[in-house]
Amino acid sequence: MRHILIIGAGRSASSLIQYLIEHSASEDLFITVGDISEASAQKYLAGAPRAKGIAFDVFDQIQREALIQQSDLVISMLPAHLHIEVAKDCLTYGKHMVTASYISKELEAMNQEVTAKGLVFMNEIGLDPGIDHMSAMQVIDQIRREGGKMLLFESFTGGLIAPESDTNLWRYKFTWNPRNVVLAGQGGAAEFIQEGSYKFIPYHRLFRRTEFLAIDGHGRFEAYANRNSLKYRSIYGLNDILTLYRGTIRHVGYSRAWNMFVQLGMTDDSYAIPHSENLTYRQFVNLFLPYSPTDSVELKLRLNLKIDQDDLMWDKLEELDLFNEQKTIGIANATPAQGLQKILMDKWTLEPDDKDMIVMYHKFGYSIDGVKKQIDSHMVLVGQDQTVTAMAKTVGLPVAMAALKILNGTINTPGVQLPISAEVYEPILKELEDYGVIFHEKKVSYMGYNPSNMLG
Repeated sequence: MRHILIIGAGRSASSLIQYLIEHSASEDLFITVGDISEASAQKYLAGAPRAKGIAFDVFDQIQREALIQQSDLVISMLPAHLHIEVAKDCLTYGKHMVTASYISKELEAMNQEVTAKGLVFMNEIGLDPGIDHMSAMQVIDQIRREGGKMLLFESFTGGLIAPESDTNLWRYKFTWNPRNVVLAGQGGAAEFIQEGSYKFIPYHRLFRRTEFLAIDGHGRFEAYANRNSLKYRSIYGLNDILTLYRGTIRHVGYSRAWNMFVQLGMTDDSYAIPHSENLTYRQFVNLFLPYSPTDSVELKLRLNLKIDQDDLMWDKLEELDLFNEQKTIGIANATPAQGLQKILMDKWTLEPDDKDMIVMYHKFGYSIDGVKKQIDSHMVLVGQDQTVTAMAKTVGLPVAMAALKILNGTINTPGVQLPISAEVYEPILKELEDYGVIFHEKKVSYMGYNPSNMLG
């Protein structure tokens, strides 16, 4: 029997665990799920005979090493900064490893030793990063085989609420880590290249420099730039490309509204607020507004943001219950971002029957024999409910499929890597189609960079 250890049983682990359980008998697997909460580790097992859930502390070296030694492959669904300790043990004891996270510098530095031992440390094989890599490289490699030269590559992904569960003015609910949503875009300017010109968007302008996307059968969306698109030139072999831009998809209107929080300073995560646990929501909002002995919090907020009482932006703020005088932040020494996250989680948490939606969209511009051409590709997947979400499927399934294919030797090129080779993307994309993850491609007239799509 082959043993797989899964470390971390958060909201993206449901489909991962279910897939491996469904294949456990035919593939002779035993799955151990470890989480800091034993209840969370057992949540998705439903009494499966070839699986168990245990309390697991990644900082408990004795427990961690013992479990990794007993395993044939380790899947780490921990926060990215915690992968390295797991990776060191996997290297020491000769175990394969899979994560959905970006490759860190520490992990990259292990590549020579990992390769020498013949191990596969597969990373960035969730949704974004993951399915975006695989679906992009499949088309890019096909264009190259036909003799094409890449001119433009734009890629967008969004975790959204499905139309049937779209019940608030923001047209958004949390489908993944709320903290990452609140901190999106921070840590440096967005960097990209358009028509050969380098472009930068600082954080305070990010949510007003957005663009429209029209996706067949699903309507119009908006997108804002991801932090660093330029690193994908070397990853995808696009060093001489004229346009390279990656972004995040939202329903139209979200970014303009979110920008209000950015301008107020509520998304700042760099300092703590004393006695924040006792602050009411109304007092929290008032922290970011000028003092006035006469003006209400509502009036000061409207004046500060330059919005009228009949503006939809005001309706969106009121919908969040920002001015509640009874609810408290309840977090000691909270940063502004943590306080905002607490308020938003009251309103944006998925209800049991809510359905989420993943949208991914690529544009490939290229030339063959001097003729410019373009391929547009999109994938839309709707979740089942609060637990079996489209996000959990698109993050967890590629991880599970990669793990099984590594164990079976289908994926066998050693090293610390991401899924950009045909050895990885061909079988996984093919299998994902059975789960509704299907890309629809069409050839269109070459548009290049189209500034008329920009919203602000």
